[in-house]
Order: sequence, then structure tokens, then C-alpha cells
Amino acid sequence: MAERRVEASGEETAGFELPMLLFAGFRSILDELHRELAEQGHADVRPAYGYALQAVGRDGATASEIGRRLGVSKQAAGKTVEKLEGLGYVERVDDPRDGRRKLVRLTARGMDVLVRSAQGFDRLRARWVGALGADRVRAMEADLRAMVPEGAFRIDVPGWFND
Repeated sequence: MAERRVEASGEETAGFELPMLLFAGFRSILDELHRELAEQGHADVRPAYGYALQAVGRDGATASEIGRRLGVSKQAAGKTVEKLEGLGYVERVDDPRDGRRKLVRLTARGMDVLVRSAQGFDRLRARWVGALGADRVRAMEADLRAMVPEGAFRIDVPGWFND
């Protein structure tokens, strides 16, 4: 049987509820962001594409670099790049430093979705502040920073995007 804890409110919670609540909060933010993006002309973008677009970065990257940043194989990264290219979010160009390599770069559409995503995250955080209050949101963020291991804000952790 799961160990139960008593919260300050007097309610008992099982240990598994914390990760589920954290995931549900994460998921609710992403789902709302993607509803907004769809209304703004980006109905075809998926959450995983955001990570891939971040991995491409402002200066572009090769498929191998994207794969390394995402913790997936070059082939898996290549498939994602193909999809993003087909949707108009990235383009492949000759690498000016090495003509044998192809560089993946963000298109204007790719930059647009990243800018809109950043603005959307700001709006969603503001909604949480409106619902919970600024002090509680800041305290929650501080508590999460205290509990999250150093360097955890990385997208290049093997196993998160592949088997």
C-alpha cells in the first residue's frame, strides 16, 4: 500500500500524487499553449517540435548536433528535421564553414512559433499568478528550483526523447 502523508491542510496524499500533479501542471500549460498557437496559425506544431526547434537554435545546427542536444540518434533527429522542414519551420542549407555538411536553420515561421511560445508561456504564468498570487507562484518556483538537480534544465538528457 502507498505511504500516505498528511499535508498542512490536513489532507492525506499518497507519494505518487506529487509527480502526477507536477506532470498535470506541466501538461495543462503545454496544452493551453498549443491551443493558443493553433489560433495564431501554428495548428501543426506539437510539443516535441518545440524541443527540436530549441535544439536547432538561432545559429542553426547539423542533424548530428540536434540529435546530441535531444539525446536521440542522428537518424531520429533527421526524421524530426524532415517533418519540421515539410511544415516550413526549418530549412537545410550548405554549412558555410564546411560545404560537405548541411546546416538546419530556423525559417521565419520557425522563429515566429518560438517567439509566440515564449510570449504564451509568459501569459500562462501570469494566469497562474492571477489565480494563486505572485508570492505563491514565486515560492513554488523557488521550491522547485531547490528540489530540481543542478543542470536539470537541459534537453540533451539521453532517454527522454528515445528508448
